[in-house]
Amino acid sequence: MLAAADGVVVYSGAGLVGYGELIIVKHSDEWLSAYAHNRRRLVGEGAQVKAGQQIAELGRSGTSRDMLHFEVRRNGKPVDPLQVLPPP
Repeated sequence: MLAAADGVVVYSGAGLVGYGELIIVKHSDEWLSAYAHNRRRLVGEGAQVKAGQQIAELGRSGTSRDMLHFEVRRNGKPVDPLQVLPPP
C-alpha cells in the first residue's frame, strides 16, 4: 500500500470495526486518505509520509482474498478518488 500524497499519519490501528488494520493520512486541513484491510501497518501515528511511500502491506479482513478499501475525504465527506488523483 502506497501513500497517495504527502501527509501525516493521524490514525494507525485496528480500533474501527469493519476496517481491519487501518491507516488514515491527513494531507491538509481539508484532505484525508484512508487505507483499510491491511495485513501489516508499516507506519505509526505521527509519522510523516511521502507520496508513493509504502505505508502498509495489502491484506484481508474476514474475506478469502486480499483487498483494499481506499477513501479520499474532503472536509470529512467522501470524494471519488478518480476525480482528484493523477492518472496511473
